[in-house]
Amino acid sequence: MKRYKTIISICLLILTAVSATAQSSSNSPYTRYGFGQLSDQSFGNSKAMGGIAYGLRNGLHINASNPASYSAVDSLTFILDAGMSLQNANFKEGDVKTNAKNSTFDYIAMQFRLVKGLGLTAGFLPYSTVGYNMQKISYMTTNEFGNKISSITTFKGNGGLQQVFIGLGYQVFKNLSVGANLSYLYGDLTHSASTAFNYTEATSSVRADQISIRDYKLDFGMQYTQNFGEKHAITLGGIYSLGHDMNGDGYKFKETYDYNSTIQSQTVDTISNAFSLPTTWGIGATYVYDKRLTIGLDYTHQNWADIKFYNQKDAFQNRKKISVGAEYLPNPVGRNYFNRIRYRVGAYYSDPYAKVNGMEGAREYGASFGFGLPLHLYHAKTILNISGQYVKVSPKTKGLLEENYLRINIGLTFNERWFAKFRVD
Repeated sequence: MKRYKTIISICLLILTAVSATAQSSSNSPYTRYGFGQLSDQSFGNSKAMGGIAYGLRNGLHINASNPASYSAVDSLTFILDAGMSLQNANFKEGDVKTNAKNSTFDYIAMQFRLVKGLGLTAGFLPYSTVGYNMQKISYMTTNEFGNKISSITTFKGNGGLQQVFIGLGYQVFKNLSVGANLSYLYGDLTHSASTAFNYTEATSSVRADQISIRDYKLDFGMQYTQNFGEKHAITLGGIYSLGHDMNGDGYKFKETYDYNSTIQSQTVDTISNAFSLPTTWGIGATYVYDKRLTIGLDYTHQNWADIKFYNQKDAFQNRKKISVGAEYLPNPVGRNYFNRIRYRVGAYYSDPYAKVNGMEGAREYGASFGFGLPLHLYHAKTILNISGQYVKVSPKTKGLLEENYLRINIGLTFNERWFAKFRVD
């Protein structure tokens, strides 16, 4: 009966998340550039720890950021993990402030062991998000009748890139594991700008850029664990993501209209195989004491400066990210429920990958805290992960938009011994 209740809870979470996905998952004008806002690839426990993942290794959670971790799942366990986020965003440009609320579906994945030392994981992760709607009013000269001519340009963007993946993690030796994820990367992004005038003889126009991607993504991972005595362990992790030209086309549309909305001209340019993925590598380490305290540090480097975007280079710059985090479990076998809660905290810093008008974009700072709440006092494997995040997007160039986010992340890790064989005497 308890298993069915857990399954129902997961279904409700997934339905809520899918419903949330129908809404815009971003309101940031910075998603006008490149492939939009890169999505956080971490799962519920990692989000609360600043996004650390490369050295995280245990059989209770799915860690899609390093596929080598899949080999940690035991032979009796089936894991299903799903999560979503709710956020409030504050935007500031000079003395102008505005707020926006939205929600996102973050991930869903399952994991189990195939044979001894070999774990399999499959799931869905967003890769990037585009979502904005803003206007710019420009005042121009006056005409011969003394009327002031003005124009309104409306900028809109929507869409994103998604990835469906399957991965294997294999324990080569007692302390060494390797793994790989194969993803199908797909999605459409649209950016448009429409300009209208308050003057009857002026020509209005609509410009739109569309990106359509259908290709693969390949990631590799490694983890090495060294124990020191009975209570101390250090895990070193590394990942590498293959950069390559993508099977994706770009479309550039332009239409002009007269005052009666009659089309005067229309052009469509198609640019084939116009985009590529960056090479990514990362390293990380975690220290674990007595299976109760975990402390970790990650570094990620993405080589965006060399990729092509609409067959042009120098549109982006290399992106670096540093994450630190910790988790504390007071007593994994005690009867006090609060001693079995996992307390988490973390922070990160990230450089932008996209340029804004040819200049460096906005840096990102984040801090997080959260809890892993066991759904049963004596069975701590199925966990409700709840965390809060504060994210500040701060441009280096004076005068650009500042953003602040308050985000609530909710995830459910359903972890049950489905493959155990029971014997009745």
